[in-house]
Amino acid sequence: MSFEIALTGLNAASTELEVISNNIANNATTGFKRTRADFADVYASSSLGSANNAVGQGVRVGSLRQEFTQGDVRFTQNNLDLAVDGTGMFELNDNGNVVYTRAGAFNLDREGFIVNPQGHRLTGYSVDADNEIVPITGDLQVDFADIEPRESDDLEFVLNLDSRDEILPPFDPNVRSTYNYTTSTTVYDALGSAQIATLYLHKDTPTSWSSFLFVDGVEVTQPGGEEMTFDGSGKLTAVNGDPQGMFTTSLFNPASGATAMDMTVNLAEVTHFEALSGVNQIVQDGYASGRLEDFDIDASGVVFGRYSNGQAKTMGQITLTEFPNEEGLQQLGNSSWAETFTSGEPATGAPGSASLGLVQAGALENSNVDITQELVAMIGAQRSFQANAQVISTGDTLTQTVINIRR
Repeated sequence: MSFEIALTGLNAASTELEVISNNIANNATTGFKRTRADFADVYASSSLGSANNAVGQGVRVGSLRQEFTQGDVRFTQNNLDLAVDGTGMFELNDNGNVVYTRAGAFNLDREGFIVNPQGHRLTGYSVDADNEIVPITGDLQVDFADIEPRESDDLEFVLNLDSRDEILPPFDPNVRSTYNYTTSTTVYDALGSAQIATLYLHKDTPTSWSSFLFVDGVEVTQPGGEEMTFDGSGKLTAVNGDPQGMFTTSLFNPASGATAMDMTVNLAEVTHFEALSGVNQIVQDGYASGRLEDFDIDASGVVFGRYSNGQAKTMGQITLTEFPNEEGLQQLGNSSWAETFTSGEPATGAPGSASLGLVQAGALENSNVDITQELVAMIGAQRSFQANAQVISTGDTLTQTVINIRR
């Protein structure tokens, strides 16, 4: 009997050594989670009689448990290297099969999909026509198409006009002495072509001025300009009698051949103080077309593209998934897992929501294997193996003694 018992001990120690060696072998594997061998004793059972004084039958492997503790985060220079800080796993599309991983070494394939080294596509929330994130899961793809230009619709000037300026002769854009101040900015037509918009300011009376707006040399204000009136405290009271301080340009044809356009000009923040005339801010809402230059991923998993025209666009959001029992996941290799009945139903959401962790771009999660811990465990497994082997050797000696007695 002692041979069989010791043999179970050898098998158990051998299994533990296999588990330890696998942990050590994967100590540098990104996203790897160490396994722990748990053992259980074995006793013969019977429906009749008492087994209170029964001798055990040895040991068996009770379970091989995965430990999903957080591994150390290692920073890289690749913004598609992703690590999960906290709970959750990346969801991947493996040709229609859903797999999960903590290994975030991603890159782009030739179609712009975010994939891992095995070609599995990273999934997440998509965006609608207005680039707003919608909770519909799909494969995440970086859009390399040029961003469309936007025609300038609104133009706002924030400036001060010196109340000490003299009243000048009638305005003539070609004669500098007929206007008190001028400034310009760039606006864009429907083709994304840049147009120079120049604003001329002419003082008419001690409390009123006229503004003239030209786009590429063509006047787009009404004849005689837009009348601006100020109160005694230097604040704008109206433009052409409108207390909102705005006017709309005439419809004009851009020099580029784009469709005719007009703009709403906001002068509500123009002041009339005793200080040198100067511009504080000019704001317009148009821009030219742009090419994708770079993209980044924030802590909430949002994929954010940056374009050559200074604009940005949301392309999607990475999701994370957690399970009631992570230890019940099925190991598939390549640091990936699959859902099982034991793992429970997956819960998917945006990073940072509920109990899900955050995403760290430009970083990878190392294996959670502690080499020192594994080496200590290996010494214990080795001693267990040697001790069980010694039991077999001792049993063999006893058997030989019995055989010798019969002789």
